[in-house]
Amino acid sequence: MLDIEAPNVDSARMRRAGKELLSLALMDSRNHTLRWIAAYERALGAAAMQVPQQPELSPPLWELGHAGWFQERWIARNVQRQRGARCDPSQPRLASILAEADRCFDDAQVGHAQRWTLALPELQAIRQYLVDTLETTLELLDNSPDDDDEALYFYRLALFHEDMLGEKFAHMSQTLGFDAGLLGSPAAVNAREPLLFPATVWPMGCEPGGFVFDNEKWVHDVPIPEFEIDAQPVSWGQYAEFVEDGGYDRSELWHPQGWELLQREGRRCPRHVDQIRHGVLQQRLGRLTRVPQAQPALHVGWYEADAWCRWAGRRLPAEPEWEAAAHLGASRGFRWGDVWEWTASSFEPYRGFAPGPQRDYSQPAFGTHKVLRGASFATRGRMRSAKFRAFALPEADHLFCGFRSCAL
Repeated sequence: MLDIEAPNVDSARMRRAGKELLSLALMDSRNHTLRWIAAYERALGAAAMQVPQQPELSPPLWELGHAGWFQERWIARNVQRQRGARCDPSQPRLASILAEADRCFDDAQVGHAQRWTLALPELQAIRQYLVDTLETTLELLDNSPDDDDEALYFYRLALFHEDMLGEKFAHMSQTLGFDAGLLGSPAAVNAREPLLFPATVWPMGCEPGGFVFDNEKWVHDVPIPEFEIDAQPVSWGQYAEFVEDGGYDRSELWHPQGWELLQREGRRCPRHVDQIRHGVLQQRLGRLTRVPQAQPALHVGWYEADAWCRWAGRRLPAEPEWEAAAHLGASRGFRWGDVWEWTASSFEPYRGFAPGPQRDYSQPAFGTHKVLRGASFATRGRMRSAKFRAFALPEADHLFCGFRSCAL
């Protein structure tokens, strides 16, 4: 790993960071990736690091190589990198320093199932690839203007892409059942009364300046009627009442597709939970753990969150309500950031949406995915923004996800 201390690089201000701080953050993120890979190597016991083929997993070696490939593709190999979001992604790329990097790690060419059949480079070769690509990235960054958002766009994009990979490694460790020693857990929080917000017109989306994800563009006013929203996510204690009341056996509470999924899987409680009556016992990183009742309910899919709300006579918040509450309720006890939170909203583009150079980031998910807001205990600080729009299929429960509710 690189021997570097990186002070002040784990805050949301990194979206506007200049090249000196950005250089430290890129090294910090790469170190974090390498720590995760070292943990996978220890846990899986072999350099090949084989994992079972599941929809929410990818081979760790593939994910590691993809991190280096992504950074190299958009920076060192990109002759239009100085143009930032105005870059034409269809332009030819320079050659990679790793033979057959595109064949192995280009996710536009390599389907999910195919990742288990590829002949990938060995771990040491991929580690060296990450060292070499980062070295080139930092050299190019050093020669970039310090106050030009377009010139710094791809360096920031590569940083946040790798930070998302770190959280993906965290999800995988929970799915596979091993403790890498790199994760904490959600905080247990005393219940507070819901918060009431008057009708308002809220500026959704981001203003130009710094780094902005394509699905956050651009700011636009959204009228929001008066609403009441929970001050914190629904806790295990609250969710257990739903289970104990037969919530998983009442079809009228469930979206039809959610009920069909429930019957197919035979599930009667959230993922990783072994017991929920008389106290919650959940598999946490391979260990059966008694979970505090005041912790947010975790690994709850959208269908489960929606069913709980129907049972409780409440509803999931719309995306604008969540964002407005996160800003306006900051001094009133609105707590977020322990778990990703489902909203009622389908993932759709804002008015005037135009895709960024990474064409496959947002567009393929429009109309099929649901919006999650906030962050989780595994999210890097610089990724935490009340404007950030995460998205996932409604059945996704491998994420560190929960929810809060609104009054009808």
